[in-house]
Amino acid sequence: MSEKALKDLNAIPGSERRNENSSKGNIAKSVVSNTNGNIEEGQKKNSVNGGETVNSGAEIANLEVEYIESENLNDVEDVDTSLKTLLAGLDSKDWVLVCEALNNVRRLCLFHKEAMLELLGDVISLVVKSLKNPRSAVCKTAIMTSADIFNAYNDLMIESLDPLLVQLLLKSSQDKRFVCEAAEKALVSMTTWLSPILLLPKLQPYLKNRNPRIRAKASMCFCRSVPRLGVEGIKAYGIDKLIQTAASQLSDQLPESREAARSLLLELQTVYQKFYDLSSVAVSEHPEMGSWENFCLSKLSPLSAQAVLRVTNISREGLVIGS
Repeated sequence: MSEKALKDLNAIPGSERRNENSSKGNIAKSVVSNTNGNIEEGQKKNSVNGGETVNSGAEIANLEVEYIESENLNDVEDVDTSLKTLLAGLDSKDWVLVCEALNNVRRLCLFHKEAMLELLGDVISLVVKSLKNPRSAVCKTAIMTSADIFNAYNDLMIESLDPLLVQLLLKSSQDKRFVCEAAEKALVSMTTWLSPILLLPKLQPYLKNRNPRIRAKASMCFCRSVPRLGVEGIKAYGIDKLIQTAASQLSDQLPESREAARSLLLELQTVYQKFYDLSSVAVSEHPEMGSWENFCLSKLSPLSAQAVLRVTNISREGLVIGS
């Protein structure tokens, strides 16, 4: 992970809000969806010079940015022209042009992903730049673009993931709800379309980040990814490593992290008991194995093992009573 990415990661989401509120960037615009044209709350109208912002107090705005759902995107009119102008549009100082270019990236992902493959690294770098933009319209469009990139390129973009992942974790942790929800949706897309064997090592460092909200979002992604390994994948990755990771999240500050850890431990317990527990062959070859309790005690510190066993036993008892 690059030093720049780590620096971005340690940014506190609140600072982004301060930057956005203090800047002169609260430009008047109507942000509409493709179907209903609802405008974003709290919009303000900006002078042509961009020097000062003025409350319009009436019907707002001449400039519109559409948040188009992926299934409603149409193909680009000219592929070659779109590819030639794509990077310049993404790097434009005109935020409306940037949003148009981002939507063109999404269209190319859907209809011409092979044609854009050579530009993918540069495209992702500029998408990351847009994710850092204090203007909500640009930021949300970039988040939606990230989700479409995951869907289109899967593991082909894994080498460019780090800076993108940093920003999505940050955006999913902030208080601006419509940006947060879009970022969470993009993270779900990431865990759906990227191979867990490649994604889990990328997520691992963020589980120890000093920002508790970042840890929580990373824990949720980690928890969603592990079951996609499958039984053989979990065994190959190392069920002991996964248990240790989940155990470390049980005492986390935020309930989202703790709940993700509990869900992961129940998944691992099911896998363990199905393929290891009380297997005479496994026990003879690996004496530290045997029951789930013995395995936890052999792989974790006494306190961590007790916490894991308490969680898994109580949860299993609840399932039995509920059935």
